[in-house]
Amino acid sequence: MKESDRVRVSGPLARHASGFAARLNAQGYTMLSLRNQLRLVAHFSRWLEAKRIEVSGLTRQSVDQYLRVRRRTRTCWRSIRGLAPLLTFLGHAAIVEADRPVDSDLVMRYRAFLVERGLSARIRQGYVDVARAFLRGRNPAKLTSADVTRFVGQARPCNAGLLSALRAVLRFLFLVGETSQQLVFAVPPRPTWRQASLPKVLEPVQVRAVLSSCDRRTVGGRRDYLVVLLMLRLGLRACEVAALSLDDIHWAEGEIEIRGKGSVGRLPLPTDVGDAIVAYLRRSRPPTTLRALFLMSRAPVRAISSPSIVAVAGRVLRHAGVSGGGHQLRHTAATSMLRHGGSLTEIAQVLRHRHLGTTAIYAKVDRDTLRDLAQRWPVTSSAGKPPRSIARKWPGGAP
Repeated sequence: MKESDRVRVSGPLARHASGFAARLNAQGYTMLSLRNQLRLVAHFSRWLEAKRIEVSGLTRQSVDQYLRVRRRTRTCWRSIRGLAPLLTFLGHAAIVEADRPVDSDLVMRYRAFLVERGLSARIRQGYVDVARAFLRGRNPAKLTSADVTRFVGQARPCNAGLLSALRAVLRFLFLVGETSQQLVFAVPPRPTWRQASLPKVLEPVQVRAVLSSCDRRTVGGRRDYLVVLLMLRLGLRACEVAALSLDDIHWAEGEIEIRGKGSVGRLPLPTDVGDAIVAYLRRSRPPTTLRALFLMSRAPVRAISSPSIVAVAGRVLRHAGVSGGGHQLRHTAATSMLRHGGSLTEIAQVLRHRHLGTTAIYAKVDRDTLRDLAQRWPVTSSAGKPPRSIARKWPGGAP
């Protein structure tokens, strides 16, 4: 029996129930979730019938009025987010998006400018959020360096990403003629010390513990194992794992195509990674027409996002009793290649670093090579006498 037949829907939404159920089923909703959604449809439809509101006459005010009633009588699906699948199916997606901030013409031009520059959607959204906050209540033609420093002082948190995004919007304003002076130099620098710390890596025992913590007998375990293995063996970033598609795996050539940070390249496909991909595709990946390799485990079925990959890696590390995040797996891959004889140039090519100086930080973790380079502390001189002290007396001190 169809779920749309088990839940009785009367009122204006009755003729839409079957089509809505079919849409949810195609998006991978479970039977329980589908039934709960149809119960929401039935309740909403009865309210519309009582208020004599047709589907075509739905407005944000009427939806808010219904949600106030539902919050008093129900314990779930009480926000606009819960109604979003139904409203989108009915052609009222604009009601769902009514809470989103309305961008000015300048912010919209800035967004288009970032698209032309080729920035990813996640980075682009972060830059637009900073531009929206900075330009709110400010006239670009009257901006001064004091406005810039005041915004930085009030920003919480004030990190390197915010400062970089602020410099980007200031360059854009000067480029399009909205400001008469280049204010990018008014952004204070954030004190940083390059290569001042060692990259945190996992020891071989910890690597085995992380991989064995994924229960490959389950659907989620096979996906998590593949995600962690791609980071450990190929040094992929979270955004590169999320961007993988079925078309990026070239089985005949034994290669995998990597897309990330504005570059595209191919890497050899290790045997264990290939076996993990096959196991995931055969037994875990839901059947869908989407070409993305990794999909969300919860409906609606869609491509996984970069923050979700970060969450997967962090969860696996915590389950294995290891502190750290997903980027620690990338550091471990680089260190492993270095310990097995790989040069810094080869590691830079695998990690897709634009500058060799970025890869040079891994030279500090090669303890075996550094031990050979380190000279022994002199104990005696060549003549058998204690070495002469190289310290000088402090001028003006006691003799």
